[in-house]
Amino acid sequence: MMRYLPLIAAIVSQIGLYSCNHDSSAVSFSASNQQNSMPSFTPLSTDDNYDAFLEALPEQTQNRELLAKSWSSYRRLFIQSDGRVIDFQAKDRSTSEGQAYAMLRAVLIDDAATFAKTLNWAENNLQRQQNDSLWAWKWGRKKDGSWGTIDSNFASDADIDAITALIFAYRRWQNPQYLELARIKLRDLWKLSTFTDSSQKRYLLPGPSHAFVRNSSTIYLNPSYLAPYAFRIFAQIDPERDWLSLVDSSYQVLEKSLKLSAVGLPSDWVGLNLETKEFFALPAASNIQTVYSFDAYRIWWRIALDATWFNSSQAKSYLQKSSQHLQKEWQQKSYLLASIDLQGKPLVDYEATSQYAMFHVAMRILKPNIAQEILVKKILPKYQKGTWGDRSAYYTQNLAWLSLFNPSDIPQKLIQKE
Repeated sequence: MMRYLPLIAAIVSQIGLYSCNHDSSAVSFSASNQQNSMPSFTPLSTDDNYDAFLEALPEQTQNRELLAKSWSSYRRLFIQSDGRVIDFQAKDRSTSEGQAYAMLRAVLIDDAATFAKTLNWAENNLQRQQNDSLWAWKWGRKKDGSWGTIDSNFASDADIDAITALIFAYRRWQNPQYLELARIKLRDLWKLSTFTDSSQKRYLLPGPSHAFVRNSSTIYLNPSYLAPYAFRIFAQIDPERDWLSLVDSSYQVLEKSLKLSAVGLPSDWVGLNLETKEFFALPAASNIQTVYSFDAYRIWWRIALDATWFNSSQAKSYLQKSSQHLQKEWQQKSYLLASIDLQGKPLVDYEATSQYAMFHVAMRILKPNIAQEILVKKILPKYQKGTWGDRSAYYTQNLAWLSLFNPSDIPQKLIQKE
């Protein structure tokens, strides 16, 4: 970890982070910065920065007021003064996913200080101590009562989102050190989280190979981690590695795994037999299951980004195929249940704002009338005083906010290499 610390220190010091007053342990770029005891939550900011964030968004930005107000609220409710993002519904833990979402949201709304703080906390606390730059996915209260890394495995979706945010940050704020860190992380992501089969086809793994390469002929994959738009952006800054090969394999995984569902829905997790090239549902007893649920929601958003930013015909075709069942459900019932099995049977009797948010992004491309209905009937009614639904629902806040930031409103200079 130590080889990255001077770089991060330089980044943060440039925007004056050291002048911030922290109620928790002082910012320090060393491995000893991990906290053993957890202080009471002190928010990143007690001020309502709505006006500043509103000004940062161009006037033509859709949902401009909502984006500014809810980001200001999120900083107060979920981000600690040292930059730690807290999931209050999961024993106050923090995750690489949460830090990456905060970074991505901060750069989209031009909040350089929050970006640096959330990056700084992750670099200080989530480094895996395994001579790479990827982040341990889970940090929180350990069995002995101390606070620190609970699971040192990384989750590739979080690292992909963090790297994308770093590239955007470089392009937005012209800080070359963000680009340097992104390239360091890309080398490690390629080395540790991609897998090549006997035919030289390369796949994105959800994490370390020891966890997801089950044997010589079987791998487990998470379709919601696949981010073709990000791989296209990575190829712009890291031409030494064939990131576009992951675009191709991602769409193959997404398309072919739809056949597991009788109604053509995407799944949270799938297995792939590398010898037969056939996808299979994971065992029912597994703690990761092949159903349409909270992970799979994000597929709508990730593929919609590729459709909008890169005009991908594959993305548009996939969205059309995979959304048919939910379109019919909505048109017939005006609601969608939160989890559905491979046969199209609901597994729960409740709805999820996070699903509506992500599906809304896909419908904005395919069926604007359905998108508007979902927005008016299911998303906006859940919004009160800066948050959607349960004020402790960290996941919902992030997916709702990201869904309302229309991909077409994101500055082109962040997406395309100059």
